[in-house]
Amino acid sequence: MTVWCSASISRLSFTSFSKVAASFPLQCRSVISRRISAKMPTGSSSIQITHTLKLPSQPSDPVTVVAAPGVSDSEFRLAIGSSLFKQWLKNIQSEKGLLVDGSLSLKQVLIQGVDMFGNRLGFLKFKADVIDKETGQKVPGIVFARGPAVSVLILLDSQGKTYTVLTEQVRVPVGRSILELPAGMLDDNVGDIAGTAIREVEEETGIQINLNDMIDLTSFLDPSTGCKVIPSPGGCDEELSLFLYRGSVSRDVIKELQGKETGLREHGEMIKVHIVPYDTLWRMTPDAKVLMSIAIYEMAKREGLLPHRE
Repeated sequence: MTVWCSASISRLSFTSFSKVAASFPLQCRSVISRRISAKMPTGSSSIQITHTLKLPSQPSDPVTVVAAPGVSDSEFRLAIGSSLFKQWLKNIQSEKGLLVDGSLSLKQVLIQGVDMFGNRLGFLKFKADVIDKETGQKVPGIVFARGPAVSVLILLDSQGKTYTVLTEQVRVPVGRSILELPAGMLDDNVGDIAGTAIREVEEETGIQINLNDMIDLTSFLDPSTGCKVIPSPGGCDEELSLFLYRGSVSRDVIKELQGKETGLREHGEMIKVHIVPYDTLWRMTPDAKVLMSIAIYEMAKREGLLPHRE
């Protein structure tokens, strides 16, 4: 179908949308639709790309997914077919999901934007209209979806003192550089979590770690938490797995690491390594990954949960 607009010609393939719908799980059977809305001046029309979901948790109340102005046909298809969006749909219908007890209802999702990392979708921004059935009021539903990530608390013992390895990076969202734990995102919401942690440590610090020496600190959390930490649940879906590595090194290694410049320059990473005494770490950075890792590590140590070190 060809639709004439005031500025350009837009072609939308119904078949291509159907392929996206087929990729969803059977429990999220979908109906694709297109709407032409007469919101432009007389003699012209704009097209609104929509996608209709039927969720098992609310079978008589279909959900309309809509592309915001500026979101292209291809971006919309990427968004609704992405692992980020599918995982969010899975979460809201899970055992502890927001739709499980029937008090809330999902009416509409507005896809507002996507950010690509090369050929794959990296970040997804959308707004979900979730209604409290008792009051009829909307629950705040702006979502920045970026998926799971990992970080590693590296503790190095040297000459009777314990040091932590941090990275300094420019963080544009906060407008300044931050001292952080080595960290990274998982690709496509899946993957080897521990393997990703090891890779990020090597890329950001140059330190090579053996998988068998890694301890998943978040595994000590109660199973009801999903054994993950969620830094900002009010706006972001990010779930973190926090790992610990402990090793012993010479004083020369500590000196070599201090100030070392690392990172993948082709990905825009400009990283400097900092070595900080562990006993002052909690005061040295606002990084939530650091503070959460310290808390779980110290509590696990107090409870005798950490494995014996040779």
